[in-house]
Amino acid sequence: MTTCRPYGFWPSAWSAAAAAAASRDFAELRAGADGLFWLAYEPADARCTLWQWRGGAATCLTPAGFSLRSRVYEYGGGAFCLAGQDVAFVNEADQQIYLQDLGEPESSVPAQPLALTRRADCRYGDLQYDRRADAIVALEEARGGEGVVHRLVSIARGDGARRVIAAGADFYASPALSPDGERLAWIEWSRPEQPWTATRLCLSQRLPDGRWSAGRCLAGEAGGEALQQPRFAADGRLYCLSDRHGGWQPWYEAQGRLVPHGLAGGGAAQFDCAPAPWQLGTTSYLPLDGGGLLLTHMLDGFGYLFEHGPAGSPRQLAVDYSRCRQLAVNDRFVFCIAGSPERTPAVLAIERASGAVRILAGGAAPLAPEQLSRPQPLRFATGEGGTAHAFFYPPRNAECHGRPDALPPLVVFAHGGPTSACYPVFDPRIQFWTQRGFAVADVNYRGSSGFGRAYRQRLRGQWGVVDVQDVCQAARALAAQGLIDPARVFVRGSSAGGFTALCALAASELFRGGASLYGVSDPLALRRGTHKFEGDYLDWLIGDPQQVPQRFRERAPLHNAEWIDTPVIFFQGGQDAVVLPEQTEAMVAALRRRGVAVEYQCYPQERHGFREACNLADALEREWRFYQRLL
Repeated sequence: MTTCRPYGFWPSAWSAAAAAAASRDFAELRAGADGLFWLAYEPADARCTLWQWRGGAATCLTPAGFSLRSRVYEYGGGAFCLAGQDVAFVNEADQQIYLQDLGEPESSVPAQPLALTRRADCRYGDLQYDRRADAIVALEEARGGEGVVHRLVSIARGDGARRVIAAGADFYASPALSPDGERLAWIEWSRPEQPWTATRLCLSQRLPDGRWSAGRCLAGEAGGEALQQPRFAADGRLYCLSDRHGGWQPWYEAQGRLVPHGLAGGGAAQFDCAPAPWQLGTTSYLPLDGGGLLLTHMLDGFGYLFEHGPAGSPRQLAVDYSRCRQLAVNDRFVFCIAGSPERTPAVLAIERASGAVRILAGGAAPLAPEQLSRPQPLRFATGEGGTAHAFFYPPRNAECHGRPDALPPLVVFAHGGPTSACYPVFDPRIQFWTQRGFAVADVNYRGSSGFGRAYRQRLRGQWGVVDVQDVCQAARALAAQGLIDPARVFVRGSSAGGFTALCALAASELFRGGASLYGVSDPLALRRGTHKFEGDYLDWLIGDPQQVPQRFRERAPLHNAEWIDTPVIFFQGGQDAVVLPEQTEAMVAALRRRGVAVEYQCYPQERHGFREACNLADALEREWRFYQRLL
């Protein structure tokens, strides 16, 4: 028997603390002779720890006082690699590389890591083990008198001696070694490009003295394509993802150039096999022995896993999961990190012969099926005759229902990036809202990744325009279908999504209120103070401020505060190096001067993106109470 309650005020046992605790996640699978390894992020202590699955059990290998996380490019990735009998990893606190003996399988006490590098002015990431040289190949981010300089380096495992492999480009990513150790491939790009606009695939040959030759460009020299994730097959053939034909799909080296794989049996359908490479160390596909491929198909926001044989139709794996990422493989299993609408992220082992799926870690079902709101794909018409995408979550609570003469309020989610995406997987925050009688629209506005290059490129020069149109149109489309109350719509976003939310509040009277979590309010101020990786991003998103200075003022929420009359709640990290606290505080002050109802909460120890469970829960609870008062 359910109780009739006003939408937005439903009681629920799914608390903000429960939602924060369910934010546990995994990253960076590596399969080796000693089993499967992965990183686990635990919101309770905001640490990332290394786990090993072997002999049917998972064991944490990281001793107290260490957390595995790179801060190269601020977003990190590639924080560990297997190195013979050791694991090499980047320690979050000092960004140095450490070696940890994997120890005896029977040992229950993790070995104490030993520092391999001691360069306080450097950060490291994207680690790979060079077996021939017994060295760690890594991306090095050096900070000194020359500013921030990036290089590919080799660091000897024995004595820590460092050699520069490649330098001179502005950015590097994805070093990959051939099975015989004779060739090294990597991705590089130059300013003002981003890794999702134009990159180059480069190759180097090992010289007789063990050093690497100067790199030569195999693809991307002419621009106009973004390449990512070079991989060598067991036979030495080089593969890479390119969006030259519209979607990030596999190409391979043949007679000194890249040619499209063709995905035997898969037809010519355009889809992405990877998201935008914000982080290092991503593995979205793998060449298999015998010429096959293991890869993800990103279709309408879903990320399915397929095995493509050398001939014949592709075989879908893990069919009950809506997003598969971070792939690994051995003779018996395919491994991945997978998400579904019903379960928290899981580490899966998929038997290659039968397709049987086993959950190695994670994969809890925190809510009973009758309590769960499932994503409904939504396509809707938007500006310039375009189509945009979203996932709609109706309110769901087995103990409550709304009044028959009422419609639920809507919370519109604008994802960060902005060249990123949202996915139809269990999101504890979304379930927090739907449990309380809110509907949610999670919008993949034009410019999101996962829908091909053309869709992704729609943000060029149009940030603050097309994304704002799309979050507004998503709400209007749902209202036109009679699914939500158009008079009670809220918009929220974090980082770049906070910018979109604030712009939407200024541009439209559609919204009752909104929330900005470490959101951009002054793009020009962000441009002056942002880090190197995003140093030219705003010029791509908005334009060169020397040529279009007025455009920055027209798009900046701070300069459009006079058009915002709806209440807003702001959340900020005190240690944020991307969106500085002063930027958010200036926006808060501008609204308060006009008498707009504003709340502001700063968490002194948080950075760009909250990680501590207590702060995640507090922000969610405060935002809900804020919206309740507006209902």
